[in-house]
Amino acid sequence: MRLSLLDRSRTRAGSPDSRAVWNTVERANWAERFGYHRFWVAEHHAVPGVAGASPAVLVGAVAARTSRIRVGAGGVMLPNHPPLVVAEQFSTLSALYPGRVDLGLGRSLGFTPPVRRALRRDRDAPDTFADDVAELAGYLSGTGAVTLRPAPEETVPLFVLTGGGGVGLAAEAGLPVVVAGPLLDIDRDPGRTRAVLDGYREAFRPSPSQPRPHVVVSLDVMVADSAAEAADLLLPEAWAMAAARTRGEFPPLEPVSDVQARDLTDRERRYLEETRSGAIHGDRTEVAEHLGRLLAVTGADELLASTSTYDRDALRRSDQLLAEIFGAQSPGSLPG
Repeated sequence: MRLSLLDRSRTRAGSPDSRAVWNTVERANWAERFGYHRFWVAEHHAVPGVAGASPAVLVGAVAARTSRIRVGAGGVMLPNHPPLVVAEQFSTLSALYPGRVDLGLGRSLGFTPPVRRALRRDRDAPDTFADDVAELAGYLSGTGAVTLRPAPEETVPLFVLTGGGGVGLAAEAGLPVVVAGPLLDIDRDPGRTRAVLDGYREAFRPSPSQPRPHVVVSLDVMVADSAAEAADLLLPEAWAMAAARTRGEFPPLEPVSDVQARDLTDRERRYLEETRSGAIHGDRTEVAEHLGRLLAVTGADELLASTSTYDRDALRRSDQLLAEIFGAQSPGSLPG
């Protein structure tokens, strides 16, 4: 199972947004040194806690400051963009950084009505995601209605991002699928997880760019020297998620001590604990065991870890420990 990172350019209390995008570039550098396979960035618009709004620009910055690691978007939200424009952006990136560029495609809309209006996207507009993916793929393969410039000299791998409902589209289009969300709660309903992913593999239609099915599982993973430390490090992101669900805001990451000092309502605490329990966390042994169970249920080909915390030294330590877990594995297996 390959190991990759997704970084959303999380902002931090007391730091400007510009620091968040530079932090993303710095994290990509250490991910490359630790041996990660891919480093992806995300797309969010007008979210106070996230500075990653322009994936193509940020992918270019990351690629320019690394040398080997694959770089890409996890993902570009296709409803926000004409497929031709996205194809042009990533064909240009591929021309500049050949053999290193990926493109993950999602269908999420802006979180609030003002953002959707600014993006010229009506929430009630018809869902054209499947057609848009096919159109974009046509441009990149040279079979589209217009000729893409710069003309791609090699394949830009496409991935479909989904919480589970998009696996059929990925299978029919012959594309890898990136799965996140409740579908990966293997302790609650492993049977459903197996059924959905087995269905993807059975329905998969080989394509010129992807001859066989490929499953990427994406979730938060936090590794520390102790289970208690790992649980604490998840608090800044868990509090942000709780605030988003109870207050309608997604704040910058705060220090662990600040979150611990908050007087939370029962509802806030419930959402905080739900977010924290949804992440894989613990010391190296505990995380390796949980990842082993996840692999057994999903048969995943790749893990895309997406954890954030306020303390960047602790974040780097977690990324390093996770890489060490994978570095000790034999192909297709995990210790424990």
